[in-house]
Amino acid sequence: MTQKRIRIGNQTSFAALSVTHPFEYAVSSGFDAFEWFPDRNGSTGWNISFIDDLGRRSIKDTAMEKGIVLSVHAPRWVNPVRTEAREILINHFMFARDIGATLLNIHLFSEEGIEPYVKALIPFIKYSAKVSIKLSVENTPLTGPEGFNEMFAFLSHLKDIDVKHVGMCLDIGHANLTDSTRNDYLKFVDRLNPAIPIIHIHLHENYGDRDSHLTIFTGPSGEDDTGIRELMMRLKERNFSGSIILEQWPEPHMLLNQARDRLYEIIGRE
Repeated sequence: MTQKRIRIGNQTSFAALSVTHPFEYAVSSGFDAFEWFPDRNGSTGWNISFIDDLGRRSIKDTAMEKGIVLSVHAPRWVNPVRTEAREILINHFMFARDIGATLLNIHLFSEEGIEPYVKALIPFIKYSAKVSIKLSVENTPLTGPEGFNEMFAFLSHLKDIDVKHVGMCLDIGHANLTDSTRNDYLKFVDRLNPAIPIIHIHLHENYGDRDSHLTIFTGPSGEDDTGIRELMMRLKERNFSGSIILEQWPEPHMLLNQARDRLYEIIGRE
């Protein structure tokens, strides 16, 4: 099978019938990327303890057989600055390794400053290099492009630490909600330093009011897809070659297939 520079996949969801249902759907629908997002909240969602060793081997074997690139999203609340984050993140790196995932994603927390965040991240940068898993840092609605410019500038000045495997996860829906770029995610992208490596994409949309995670082409881009086309041009200019993850579990699920197919029409297959 010819490998595409850009892969498109979906993600687990608390709304699914089971933890593995979205993955099974990805396999049956021919998606070539998939993300595991432990989102346990009270009695809904799941955490990595739900998948035992046998289940992890099965996921790894299936992904390898079907040519699916896997990623893992750490729980959204895990902040490396907090002491309790160390064990949690290491466990998620181990889960990623067990299923054969190539990337682990975490959120950027800038409330206490970028420098303390980066310093707290250093042990995990080293560990991710050790286990050969890329580390992506995602923008939230509270983190603007300037925070990422500062973060990657700080990373670039670290001595004796390999950071080539560290990059940004660009979340388009979150960029559309950031105060300084509300309803203009392209402005968010344009304000990012061109040297920042974007290695992962979370793709969903909203109307600038809340983080509604609408399937792409069912919200604003359903009426006018110019923004998505411009976004894909910008990603190509940055030589993006990672996975685009559709962060939703819509009804009907076929909306995911339609979004993927339309995106590939825009991107062009390689």
